Amino acid sequence: MTPEQSLLQELMDTWHQTIPVTDFMKICPRRFDGTRFEASAPLEPNINLHQTMFAGSIYTLLTLTGWGLMWLKQREAGVSGAIVLAEANVRYLAPVTQTPVARVCWEGGDLSPLARGRRVKQPLNVELYSGDTLCAQFTGTYVSLPE
Repeated sequence: MTPEQSLLQELMDTWHQTIPVTDFMKICPRRFDGTRFEASAPLEPNINLHQTMFAGSIYTLLTLTGWGLMWLKQREAGVSGAIVLAEANVRYLAPVTQTPVARVCWEGGDLSPLARGRRVKQPLNVELYSGDTLCAQFTGTYVSLPE
């Protein structure tokens, strides 16, 4: 197992052990390259009466993809904090008919204040794709509180 795979497995274990809905939804971290993070979930347990992804599942996947990037960046920086979503907005653009993939990029942000007992506030933009179609855009402000 590569260091990246090990870190993604640890993130998935953290999600499934501390946020029960992630296990039901089968949310899975897919890729992390230090800047870009992707997560996914199968369509089947997240389907609605229209045979597309339920809006609540979309919101949850988007929220957790941003949260996951914060967690990964904290691990990378050797700091820890309790990550919470302080503010969010989502735009649903098209129905999700295929396996969704949520993507977020780290556009900078200093996590070192956590090591000094100070909170960190980080805005993130997450996009959700179904195949090549952009289906949802999420803007969230995450706050990491020193532990």
